[in-house]
Amino acid sequence: MGQQTLGGDDITLLRKRYLQRVTEALPEAAAEAGDWPIHQDHCFARVVLDTLFQGVWYDHIDGTPAYEQLSIEELREAIEIAERMLKGGKRTVEALNRQSLEWRGQ
Repeated sequence: MGQQTLGGDDITLLRKRYLQRVTEALPEAAAEAGDWPIHQDHCFARVVLDTLFQGVWYDHIDGTPAYEQLSIEELREAIEIAERMLKGGKRTVEALNRQSLEWRGQ
């Protein structure tokens, strides 16, 4: 049985879904496409979390792993961002990566 919130939501399932998107689905899609600007899971996590917080994620989260610090709502939104990247492909990944790097002064 997963870890449940007071509202009865299974946060463990949401965490697994987030990890699957960031550590498997996005890197696999990048490898398949061959022309995305990022390919590694930690880069996808950076972009998803920076997009979620509209800034550098570690300015908003204390502790690691970061995904374990997210609320139910934040996890859901992070999953939606990852799915938007999967559906949008290179163009979406480029735009969100560029914005993430701008927030980081790069």
